[in-house]
Amino acid sequence: MTIIDTPSPNWDERSLPISMIVLHYTGMPDAAGALARLCDAEAKVSCHYLVDEDARVHRLVPEDRRAWHAGRSHWREIDDVNSASIGIEIVNPGHEWGYRPFPAEQIAAVIELVGDIKDRHGISRGNVVGHSDVAPGRKRDPGELFPWHSLARLRLALPRPTRNLMDPEWTEAGFCLALERFGYDVSDRMAAIMAFQRRFRPELIDGEIDAECRMILLALLLPKPQGDE
Repeated sequence: MTIIDTPSPNWDERSLPISMIVLHYTGMPDAAGALARLCDAEAKVSCHYLVDEDARVHRLVPEDRRAWHAGRSHWREIDDVNSASIGIEIVNPGHEWGYRPFPAEQIAAVIELVGDIKDRHGISRGNVVGHSDVAPGRKRDPGELFPWHSLARLRLALPRPTRNLMDPEWTEAGFCLALERFGYDVSDRMAAIMAFQRRFRPELIDGEIDAECRMILLALLLPKPQGDE
């Protein structure tokens, strides 16, 4: 993996140890425009890495510094997600500019980068998340076309549960309580449900709590064998 240093001035000091990786799409027409914005001091946004569609990886902010990628966000009792995370922007026009599948070579670079970061910092699979997971009321990236299963096969992200599923028959309130326990901010219930679906059941994102959603969430919450993370 070749890393191109493309420094951004948009960073400050961390106040928490690194325990998360947050994946984004750039949501802009092209990589050049995204890089320019992420390196613009007036924009006040940045990330640690940007992965282009041709698999080139740009390093914008050193990992020991706090990049400004997550904004107002929450995950598993952490409110300052920027301080606790490495932010990776993946070049893709996103929902506003012609959302499209991610090229195989780009995903291969993302996998290599995530694997390296995850191993070096001892990050659990449950803390490799999307921007929509940590900010469900504001964000949809990296979106339903992102191939989480490709990362999950290599134990770089949580897989979608498919075996021995049981329906706990939770009410809406019960489901949202379980969703909060898993890590989501459920202050906007509909947004949190859709973020969960986008991540774990992307073929149907309707904000409706059905048996499949309940079964998937229950399976994710059940104790895992020792060392499963």
